[in-house]
Amino acid sequence: MAGGITERGEPYSPFVGLVYMFNLIVGTGALTMPKAFATAGWAVSIALISFLGFMSYMTTTFVIEAMAAANAQLRWKRRKQEEVEDSDSSSEDSGDEAVVRGRPEPETKPILSHRESQRLGGHVDHFEIVERVEMGQMASMFFNKVGVNMFYICIIVYLYGDMAIYAAAVPISLVEVACGNHSCSAGSVKYNDTDPCWGSVSRKDAYRVFLTVFTLLLGPFTFFNAQKTKYLQILTSLMRWIAFTMMIVLALLRIGKGAGEGRPPVASLSGVPNLFGVCVYSFMCQHSLPSLVTPISEKRRVGALVLADYVLILGFYVLLSFTAIFCFDSSLLHDMYTLDFTDNCHVLDVPALRYFLGLFPVFTISTNFPIIAVTLRNNWKTLFHRDGGTYPWVVDRVAFPLITLVPPIVVAFCTHNLESLVGITGSYAGTGIQYVVPACLVLCSRRHLEPVAGRAAAANKHRSPFGHAFWVWFVLGWAASCLIFVTANIILTDVQK
Repeated sequence: MAGGITERGEPYSPFVGLVYMFNLIVGTGALTMPKAFATAGWAVSIALISFLGFMSYMTTTFVIEAMAAANAQLRWKRRKQEEVEDSDSSSEDSGDEAVVRGRPEPETKPILSHRESQRLGGHVDHFEIVERVEMGQMASMFFNKVGVNMFYICIIVYLYGDMAIYAAAVPISLVEVACGNHSCSAGSVKYNDTDPCWGSVSRKDAYRVFLTVFTLLLGPFTFFNAQKTKYLQILTSLMRWIAFTMMIVLALLRIGKGAGEGRPPVASLSGVPNLFGVCVYSFMCQHSLPSLVTPISEKRRVGALVLADYVLILGFYVLLSFTAIFCFDSSLLHDMYTLDFTDNCHVLDVPALRYFLGLFPVFTISTNFPIIAVTLRNNWKTLFHRDGGTYPWVVDRVAFPLITLVPPIVVAFCTHNLESLVGITGSYAGTGIQYVVPACLVLCSRRHLEPVAGRAAAANKHRSPFGHAFWVWFVLGWAASCLIFVTANIILTDVQK
């Protein structure tokens, strides 16, 4: 990845950090939530999304605590290195011995002794988050080799799912726009893949044509380094919030006029597994927390900042989904919520705005796809990297980009069922990234620093409010039970078919 792994980044205020976190979590995954709500029932949906929001908040505090522990560990190692250098200058013999060893021994001496604390005035906070330590680096610091490899496999699978979802969402939106799904049919006309789009060209063929064009235009970025510019980020965020605001206001206006067609069930357990995957996917932010939290200038209230963000995001998701399921007939809701406005003139009768909402996922997803692809490619390189080794040009510039790009495109060619793609990605890889990895990070960081930090570990102001080991094991148990439940449901569903 570009830049050093411990760069802090340009600092910004806590309020800006709140906005950035909100924008990070609330992405295009929210567009698949209304149908998931309609399928599972409104009561089950609000209960499950509230609980999953709480669980995601808990694991977010775990990651922040692990970040603080990693910063303390880096300071401790740096201080020990300075002591070695001082010893080199004063005693060549003792210095030679330290250099030969290559690294400091795993002492159990506290990070900050009482004498040093008095000398420095007692104001040194080793747990202050001032260096950006990414999850991969934290895994390398606190996990063994097997744990590190499992982490990278988990995040690679998640990024593959992300790319497959994006690769399918763009052609779907283009097909709906290009194949005349602006006929004011109010969703009553259900199109099949074999229906004609342009003359003898079916909708399925049109989807594959658009997917091919999408691959040819954005795929080459995988072979280079792509950086999202500040202005592009602002533009995509602005478009996203215009679209979300339009959809909520239009649905509310229709419900207010008594024209809402939605009669969602109270509960439908058959829709719970997919809702679980969608909700996990829609609360995902743990893998980006180091880049998000580290630049915040004042971190004393970062815990309150994160809590406020999760409350706002939960409220937004409930508002978006509830207005959708009570405005539209649940049986006619699309996988991509924006498409419900493109063929319904009763809700939106301005053609230009219908085209804007129909093409909205195309603009936002197309800007994110190269970034995710480059991130996935770099994770592949890190997984197979060996100290002191370099990759041949063909492997570095051709093989890694191809294994990054080809699998998700093949999946998108085989299926365009966004609901299933989001559900599977969120249920499996999402569970690992959002629950298992943060819980293991905080558990291992506490065990790792306990003999080293001594009493100083209790002074970690970024320690999670869920500090008891019970919460860590609760998260791991919840993750395991969720994986068993989702897997059993998939198997039973296939058997019934």
